Amino acid sequence: MPVPTGARRTALTGSTVLVLALALAPAAQASGATTGSRGSLVLIGGGLKADNAQVYGEIIKRAGGSKARIGVLTAASVPASQDPDAGDPEKCSNSACNGAYYAGLFEQHGAADAQWIPIDLDHITNADSDDVVRQVNSMTGFFFGGGDQYRYVTTLLHGTAHTDSKVLAAIRAKLAAGSVVSGSSAGAQITAGADMITGGDSYEGLRDGSSPGYFDDASRLGYLPEGGFGFLRSGLIDTHTGTNGREGRALRLAADTGHDRVYALEENTALVVDDPNTPRERLRVLGPQGVAILDLRQARTSKGPQAGWALTGARYNYLSNGDRYDPNRWQIRPASGKRPLIPLSASPIPANSDVFHSPANPAGVPYSFLNTARALAAGTQRTTTADTFESGPRFTVTFSKQPGFTAWTSDDATAHTVTALRIAVAPE
Repeated sequence: MPVPTGARRTALTGSTVLVLALALAPAAQASGATTGSRGSLVLIGGGLKADNAQVYGEIIKRAGGSKARIGVLTAASVPASQDPDAGDPEKCSNSACNGAYYAGLFEQHGAADAQWIPIDLDHITNADSDDVVRQVNSMTGFFFGGGDQYRYVTTLLHGTAHTDSKVLAAIRAKLAAGSVVSGSSAGAQITAGADMITGGDSYEGLRDGSSPGYFDDASRLGYLPEGGFGFLRSGLIDTHTGTNGREGRALRLAADTGHDRVYALEENTALVVDDPNTPRERLRVLGPQGVAILDLRQARTSKGPQAGWALTGARYNYLSNGDRYDPNRWQIRPASGKRPLIPLSASPIPANSDVFHSPANPAGVPYSFLNTARALAAGTQRTTTADTFESGPRFTVTFSKQPGFTAWTSDDATAHTVTALRIAVAPE
């Protein structure tokens, strides 16, 4: 079967679209959504590879090691009734197939047991089944797969009502009591609090701004004001950041909705959160890529009648494997073994004409924004610019080293950790 990635949002179909349209009306808060937790989160930015023993091992360790029992939820996938390859184990990509895929991987990586929790658009009533609640209560950890996060709203949050189903309430209680909840791509996105992203690309987001809702045009920047499960509320969450060039949409949505922090997760890498939504909340990065933390506390926006939207004063932080972060104090602690990077290169920063890796550019390069930030951090140059691929208007991103900027390295050449790099975005 294909490896489920959920990298690009797919359009909802049939009754789900209708449910979503109604869900945009004011709704009740999910029960227990603001309660802190003794448990932990392991949130992956999508693209979790089958051989990532570091991340799978972390989830299993937190679920009890060799005694771990993992409940796998894949309701973000299409159900079997919408999968034309449902009968072919080699080609299928639906909730049941994906559930079996991840359950098998967790057992291969050392879990004692892993089971699919049978909830999807074909089995919405199972979200309030006492039998399924008993299955959930027998688990010691949970994994939410990718796809479209709004399918989790439809199945586990009663869609328009936005209240906990019995199964979600049971998982919330397990998290509060100390269990681990993990998720990849949409499975990470759904753990967000208010203003959960529903879709959109960076250029269209910068040009047109954000709107509440879910849109068939996947490039339009949308968000759900009621949010997701609310398991992590100290910042907005975005996923597939470098591979899909989503830094622009994350900055625009945070500025539009009044959030001062975004956790922008990279693929195949986890953000591990202990004691979420408490004064003890603390974060750590685990994996081969990293997590960008966008700080908008000093950001200012403007919008002229002709020129368009602009932003100044945002700060870009990039944490990689082993780095820790205290969200309550806004403090970054680089991993042991990293040392301050001494910028020696006087070479010009390579030109970048596609800073957000546009889907319209077949020659685009993933991690384009990060590559420019790292090149600047490693050299003696103090500032550089990069442009969007699209024009009308074309946006220019200015990266600058100002007081407070620092970078750390493990090899004396690469900026593995970057803090407080100033970012400005302006139309041409």
